[in-house]
Amino acid sequence: MPDIAPSTKPGPWQARLSLGFANDNGTTRLIERSHFGPLRVQKPLYPEQPAVCHAIIIHPPGGVVGGDQLAISAHVGPNAHALLTTPGAAKWYKANGNVSHQHVSLSVTEGATLEWLPQETIFFNRAVVQLDHQVALAADAQYIGGEILCFGRTASGESFDSGKISQRTSIRRAGKLLWFEQGSISGGTATMRSPLGLADHTVCATLIAVGKVLPVKVMNDLREASNLLADGQAMVGATQMKSVIVLRFLGHSSELARQWMTQAWQQIRPELLGRAAVIPRIWNT
Repeated sequence: MPDIAPSTKPGPWQARLSLGFANDNGTTRLIERSHFGPLRVQKPLYPEQPAVCHAIIIHPPGGVVGGDQLAISAHVGPNAHALLTTPGAAKWYKANGNVSHQHVSLSVTEGATLEWLPQETIFFNRAVVQLDHQVALAADAQYIGGEILCFGRTASGESFDSGKISQRTSIRRAGKLLWFEQGSISGGTATMRSPLGLADHTVCATLIAVGKVLPVKVMNDLREASNLLADGQAMVGATQMKSVIVLRFLGHSSELARQWMTQAWQQIRPELLGRAAVIPRIWNT
């Protein structure tokens, strides 16, 4: 029998990143950053007060292929404040017969704050992805989390007509479940067109804030500013359910979705956290 050369095709990536933040006399410090595989974090940044530590999560391969598994965890200690973001859009490529996974686990302790604000996620046609996002908050912890999901590379003329994206999100506070949603979108199906799905849009975005109840005027201002920015080019909404604020966006432009999310964050952050929203420099590069 002829010799068979060993395969040089790389296998799926298994990557983990674990971060820990602590308050050190008023300065939030990154005290843990252990990793396995291609997930990293840049050095801690302080573009605003030392009390707030910004960290940029990097996936060096630049994209996720079928079978890759990513796990990210972050723990924010008492009275610390961390903001996590990414340097650019996350790209999930076609499945090649394998399912890709991302599991995010966030823990925020007494008096602490975490802002999870990655840049947009792009699902290439035929991607099969499972996303799991879990947040555990202490009774007086605060959280702002956002996501922008783009189905297909519409700028390149590609639609998401095959593949499947499954997602599950849960937020608990003092052990009590505050928010839970799960669902899946299959490319080329009626769900993409249904009012209960994407309503024939290609970009959806969500911003969730947990903390104190905001005044009615603040919520009305949020809705008014969102509608003015959308200007009929997207469907937007904002709802407050006790200490949980949820904002939604459905449209066709990731750029407009980013503007919408940034604007909403700039309005919510001072009211919820008592701090002006300082835009990470990486968002403008």
